[in-house]
Amino acid sequence: MMRHITVAICMILCTMIIVSIGSSSSPIYYAGSFSTYKVEDELPDLWEPLNFRGKKDTEYRLHEIDGKIVIKAESNRSASGLIRRVDIDPEKFPVLRWSWRAENILDKGDVTEKSGDDYPARIYVTFDYDISNLSWWNRTRLRAIRTFYGEVPTRAINYIWESSAEVGTIVPNPYSDLVMMIVVESGEENVGSWVEHEQNIYEDYIEIYGKEPPKINSIAIMTDTDDTGESAIAYYGDIKFLRKEAIAQD
Repeated sequence: MMRHITVAICMILCTMIIVSIGSSSSPIYYAGSFSTYKVEDELPDLWEPLNFRGKKDTEYRLHEIDGKIVIKAESNRSASGLIRRVDIDPEKFPVLRWSWRAENILDKGDVTEKSGDDYPARIYVTFDYDISNLSWWNRTRLRAIRTFYGEVPTRAINYIWESSAEVGTIVPNPYSDLVMMIVVESGEENVGSWVEHEQNIYEDYIEIYGKEPPKINSIAIMTDTDDTGESAIAYYGDIKFLRKEAIAQD
């Protein structure tokens, strides 16, 4: 009897912990707890493919490397991502922290040109910005882009590993200036090594758009090489959003 009671208590505690992850009172919102899975598992819970019309899909799977479980992305002239829908207040959870590792950069990568709009690793953060707030021209243009490519956000910040642009560079995406690109890693110096990044999304949004950000409605990872016609391999570690008070403690 005591054994059954103990098991029941453990199950309740585990449930409480899972529920608390990402709750409004939790100091950390775990968007991608990839390290808690097994290699043989399917894609992590709540993450789904993000595909684009007419594009070959990048391959994503759970993988063990350096003693931890991560997402491995392999792109060969392909472009697709993995996305998780969320509902996060960036004022409460302003900081995004993640780790990634790229095995190569792209020879033809160029953040300013459509022909070079490929990256061995990137993380999208999209915002719940109503299309009706855009100008008539931008609404019309966005609908046309969505017709050809599929899901394109009305507001997004894209953190990228670029081939040569200086770290800190902020430029509009060459396909849609509603998506802004921030270079957080550049060149070959850290190729083959794990790199951890921390970005204040709340401050980045205000710097770019000049306004308070709406809620974050999705986060995505993407390794793509369709425009350059090259290949790339990258690994993505855990991804989390932190409250301001949790930054110093975590």
